[in-house]
Amino acid sequence: MQYEFLKQFPKRMKNVGLYALLFGNSSQKTTWRQYGFQSMDEQFNMIFAVMLYLMEQSLKEENCVIDDIGAYIDTLNTTAFQKPMSYEDCRKLGDFIVNVILSNEGRPMYFDGYDFEKQEYRKMNISYVANRIVYPEAEVKRTSYYLTEDGYNLLLGTLEIENNMKLTIHEMIFKMHLEKQSYDKAVDEVKNVFNLMRIQLQKIQEAMVRIRRNALNYSVADYRVILEENMDTIRNTRKQFLEYRDMVKARATDLEEEHINVRKLDAKEEENLSNLRIIEDYLNRAIDEHQKILNNHLDLKALYTKELEELSQMSFIQRFSLRSDLFDRILENPQGLAKMDLFFRPLFLKGTDKIYNLNKALEPQQTVRKKAEADSEEQIDFDEEQWQAEQELRRMEKLAKYRGCLKYLLTRLLETETFTLAQCRDALLHEPEHRTQLIPDVEIFKEVMVELIKSREIDIPALKRERSEFIQESSGGFQLHEMMLYLLEEQEAAGAKVIEKIEICRTEGTEPVVFEEVNDAYGTAKTIRCSDLRFLAHFE
Repeated sequence: MQYEFLKQFPKRMKNVGLYALLFGNSSQKTTWRQYGFQSMDEQFNMIFAVMLYLMEQSLKEENCVIDDIGAYIDTLNTTAFQKPMSYEDCRKLGDFIVNVILSNEGRPMYFDGYDFEKQEYRKMNISYVANRIVYPEAEVKRTSYYLTEDGYNLLLGTLEIENNMKLTIHEMIFKMHLEKQSYDKAVDEVKNVFNLMRIQLQKIQEAMVRIRRNALNYSVADYRVILEENMDTIRNTRKQFLEYRDMVKARATDLEEEHINVRKLDAKEEENLSNLRIIEDYLNRAIDEHQKILNNHLDLKALYTKELEELSQMSFIQRFSLRSDLFDRILENPQGLAKMDLFFRPLFLKGTDKIYNLNKALEPQQTVRKKAEADSEEQIDFDEEQWQAEQELRRMEKLAKYRGCLKYLLTRLLETETFTLAQCRDALLHEPEHRTQLIPDVEIFKEVMVELIKSREIDIPALKRERSEFIQESSGGFQLHEMMLYLLEEQEAAGAKVIEKIEICRTEGTEPVVFEEVNDAYGTAKTIRCSDLRFLAHFE
């Protein structure tokens, strides 16, 4: 499916339909006006008040007949709504709400949600209340009403979980899905976790905008709530996300190694591997979002403190009326013009008059220039520079090994157009120098093969176009596409044929390719056993 976020679309539309059908059943009814409920706000307040009563009676497993609902509405009307209704009117209103609005006069209600996976609409039944026959009194048959699952979902959705609990709950569900290896469900939950963190960051930024406009419009209660939510989000979240990321990365690595060295993954395992990569990406983004929340949390505290301090200082500012305190006084006594600087000095922020500090004159003096040079002298750790140089040298040597491995593969493609890894092994038996070039050590060869298998098809013009459209810094490490473009352009400049596309695929029904006596990064001889791959080049 092209857009993964549309997988659960019918389920979302079911939640939308709960509100849409309720609104449609109520909005066009004129019965409301008979009881004094004119606006839609009043109508829906009454509907949900009745549904809450039904839920309470359902949870207590007590009967809920129309007389009970009428008595409940009569009590609410007396204490709150105060509409001109008698008890009988309240009873009729309860019957109208339950049987007409919530039950649609006994007719089934449906809402269509489009299923993008099956490319068709899915008809979903919606039912808010149900009823059963009860005998509350001897031999008297009555109808008792109770909420259905849809009714419960609607009401529970209106009173949301506290913000400081949402992240914890979604994180617990995400952890549970990881432990059960339900990676498709874990993807949905990690997206919810990331969305909650993004919402929290936006709330902080919106609060900072409100404070900058007018700190008096942002109450201390709002400030306390957002600080508590920030602390709940920040507390232990980064550590847990790092642990989840390491777990996900390890499981993805295990599947990739099994895919390369043991057998080809089936469709379910490939889907799991894809979901694990999505989860790892969202965990990385969530960790970045955690850092942004922490930084903005500190900025919010500093901003609110600064704005309140400035507001408190305004009470100490002495204000004057220019008409009464300046113009009229000058007209009465023009000699005051000679002292106008005393009045206007604060407006021009004139500094205080300097005085001679005798203590400074008696202090031992030292040359200012030498002190400044001593303060600005840079302390250089020679060992640290040497260590950095050694690290850079190792990095360049490692990149050269990656480049040599890829260059050997591209050279064979230019010569033969297509070849297999088994053919390379046979040819390398008589070419030890080329064998060292292709397999400088176990880890580098393994990483190059993994990246090639993951790519499957490399479109060279698309990579060049992408590089020209996006400006980004060099990664400094091994990047397959980046290094491949560099090597191809180098060979094209030397007059080689132009490759348009490279395909990498497994060769089915063949034995694994074995390379013996291959050293790892520490010089230990090992044996590499991997699936046979076929490389195919398409030329311009």
